[in-house]
Amino acid sequence: MAAQRIVVVMPAYNAARTLEQTYRDIPHDIIDHIILVDDVSRDETVEIARHLGMDVVTHIQNRGYGGNQKTCYIEALRDGADVVVMLHPDYQYDSTRIPALIAPILSGEYDMMLGSRLLRTSGERGNPALRGGMPPWKYVANRVLTICENAALGLRLSECHTGFRAYNRRMIETVPFLLNSDDFVFDTEMIAQAVLYGFRIGEIAVPTRYFAEASSVNFQRSVVYGLATLGVLLRVILHRSGLRRFPQFSRRLADVLSPHHSAAILGERK
Repeated sequence: MAAQRIVVVMPAYNAARTLEQTYRDIPHDIIDHIILVDDVSRDETVEIARHLGMDVVTHIQNRGYGGNQKTCYIEALRDGADVVVMLHPDYQYDSTRIPALIAPILSGEYDMMLGSRLLRTSGERGNPALRGGMPPWKYVANRVLTICENAALGLRLSECHTGFRAYNRRMIETVPFLLNSDDFVFDTEMIAQAVLYGFRIGEIAVPTRYFAEASSVNFQRSVVYGLATLGVLLRVILHRSGLRRFPQFSRRLADVLSPHHSAAILGERK
């Protein structure tokens, strides 16, 4: 079997202080390509990324966290990725865990993998997320939303809100992620799409770090995000019941791509 092409994508915004640390911890011996998509940073993110030798894509205007990921995945597909790892460049997640994250995808066991901050490793005691510095209110909100998502989607995940993820190509080139939100709820929509399109989701424990330079959503944005997450679950319920159909849960990526770009994105791989 031919080696699978592994591409790391980084949705970046003002990540100059943490980008190099994140990059240095990546196990480069197993990674074929790293793509950073900059969402109009006001610091030296782009210059540092280019100095480190990354492939850098810059947005003309700020498109938001979800909008950034859309570019990330389009570029990864265009690059011929078989496995796509999404890693925040803020050093909050332990990028040395990439081999463990992608192993179940490479073996064919799962199509989508999540790096959970709430899942304990074998023999670990206490709460790993709180020990890593996650604010208590954020931990409670995370748990409540994850319980709701598990109930609505029929999952048993410890966390649905991690920014450290991996996908196989088949999932990325199937689900119409371009129809998803440009905001933070994009991540929830990807999980919902994975379930509705029949893809398998797994998770591993990943240590997290909370510190001044790590990106974090404030309380007000978290409330908006929580309500948006519940909105996604309502759409899933309506879609499954047949009361209303939603294109993001029924169409395919090929249906929403411009025919002028489909061949380059979905066609022959490198």
